[in-house]
Amino acid sequence: MALRIEDYAFIGDTQTAALVGRDGSVDWLCLPRFDSDACFAALLGDSRHGRWQIAPVELQRAVTTRRYRDGTLVLETTFEVDGASVRLVDCMPIRDRTPGMVRVVEGVEGEVTMQMELVIRFGYGSIVPWVQRQADGSLLAVGGPDALTLRAPVDMRGVGLTTVARFAVRAGQTLAFSLAWHRSHEPSPTVAQPLAQVASTERWWREWSAGSTYQGPWVEAVRSSLVVLKGLTYAPTGGMVAAASASLPETIGGGRNWDYRYCWLRDATFTLSALTAAGYHGEATAWRDWLLRSIAGDPSRIQIMYGIAGERRLREWVLDWLPGYEASRPVRVGNAAVNQIQLDVYGEVIDTLYHARQRGLAPGEAAWDLQRALLEFLEGAWNRPDEGLWEVRARRQHFTHSKVMAWVAFDRAVKTAERFGLPWPAKRWRLLRDEIHAHVCARAWNPEKRSFAQAYGSSVLDASLLLIPQVGFLPPDDPRVAATVAAIENELIRDGLVLRYSESAGPALDGLPPGDGAFLACSFWLADCYALIGRRTDSQRLFERLLALRNDVGLLSEEYDWRSRRLTGNFPQAFSHVGLINTALSLTPRQPSPAEERARA
Repeated sequence: MALRIEDYAFIGDTQTAALVGRDGSVDWLCLPRFDSDACFAALLGDSRHGRWQIAPVELQRAVTTRRYRDGTLVLETTFEVDGASVRLVDCMPIRDRTPGMVRVVEGVEGEVTMQMELVIRFGYGSIVPWVQRQADGSLLAVGGPDALTLRAPVDMRGVGLTTVARFAVRAGQTLAFSLAWHRSHEPSPTVAQPLAQVASTERWWREWSAGSTYQGPWVEAVRSSLVVLKGLTYAPTGGMVAAASASLPETIGGGRNWDYRYCWLRDATFTLSALTAAGYHGEATAWRDWLLRSIAGDPSRIQIMYGIAGERRLREWVLDWLPGYEASRPVRVGNAAVNQIQLDVYGEVIDTLYHARQRGLAPGEAAWDLQRALLEFLEGAWNRPDEGLWEVRARRQHFTHSKVMAWVAFDRAVKTAERFGLPWPAKRWRLLRDEIHAHVCARAWNPEKRSFAQAYGSSVLDASLLLIPQVGFLPPDDPRVAATVAAIENELIRDGLVLRYSESAGPALDGLPPGDGAFLACSFWLADCYALIGRRTDSQRLFERLLALRNDVGLLSEEYDWRSRRLTGNFPQAFSHVGLINTALSLTPRQPSPAEERARA
């Protein structure tokens, strides 16, 4: 069975990623891209579905510690057994052509007997490959279009469709293993020396992370989160996946299991703000350019998410041969929410491009023509019901957040045209902006709750209401903002963390069985809201609470289950780490505050 989610670490090469357990097992690896089929899928089942473990024979008696080498995604796991110790170094070399992994076993003290178990199962655990030994001693595994070549410095043998080895490592001894992916019709690639690959990978990450301009009390947390965001970026296109994993459950044993290896438009403004504020203008520009390429076309067909190269067909299907993480079924890949109508994404796109211009990342002339086309469509669509930002799978509603973001679209368009001298229908856009604002204030306010509600005519509260002052819809000192924050504090907080919406509304709202953790981005929104309305002590207290939820190597997942006190949902989650960066900036004097910038837009 897979480990607890917090017992995994993340390594990547800015094109794909692996999840490595503290037991030395690689339980999730998709090659050659984030969204490719997994060749190790034990994360969603067990060892029979593919994994690569290197660990002491006496693992149960071992004391295990681990860390990332400073500013990198080079992972070190140290096992201490009966006074002896060994170190396992894992990384995915930044590729030129060949994707893969390097694993180095280093003897530290005494002698430790180790074992290796390699179970390759292409197609998310469904394809047992044909394995043969090559003339140079390496192993070649072939299954359909995929092939893996393992080079190892130890004697290996096959047992029950598994490759195993047992070997001793003494202090000062180093053994390097490499696994390289290639197309099955091509010969095994020639790769660099594994130790040289580790050194160059560490150097690459150190040079990249040194570019952070953040200076404040949370340097380590901000830098490690920036490294996570870079690791979740698909370098060839600039697109950033929401997480490295698929179908990790929001609630253990539940059915809220989604594939997050895609790029959400909703994340765009938050991500752009985090990257530019921390000094990474190149990455922010690449993200902006991915956004423009992906949404080009008919504005009525804009999607809420796209593939990492801008793909639009993300068909959702169930892997019925996988039992799921801790029996959480169904196991889904692809994402049917791609076909939903979520009107807030128009506001996110226009807002992102506005802030990009503000930061000197001006797009080409065609970008303004695209924005005008989006706005022309939104003029006739903003007052329709939709599925909202939580991607509900029940009936459409007039969600407050969607209407607020429609207001943002026209507000930022007006300001873009005015500040940058671009052609625009001045009277029409101003009137629409004012109409939407009045519409929301009149229909989304619930006088009995003394709060804005999740949707028109509803009494349900929603964490997205915390974004009302953060996008500048109302000023932070507006009494309705304070009242809405108070209502959310009263109804949506569990163990100091914020739920997405009222628990009782869940099944009726999203058409799924009950059960949801605290979506971590919502708690970062509350911390930002506290900072905006002058409650900085409360903001910092909540921020420190969120920092304490990171695992031992500084990673956050999508959610936290306050009942079982463990991380849940897909992992590591970009949106959680974006929230961490932006809140740290909001709380650090003399640093650009994304929340304040957006509120004053």
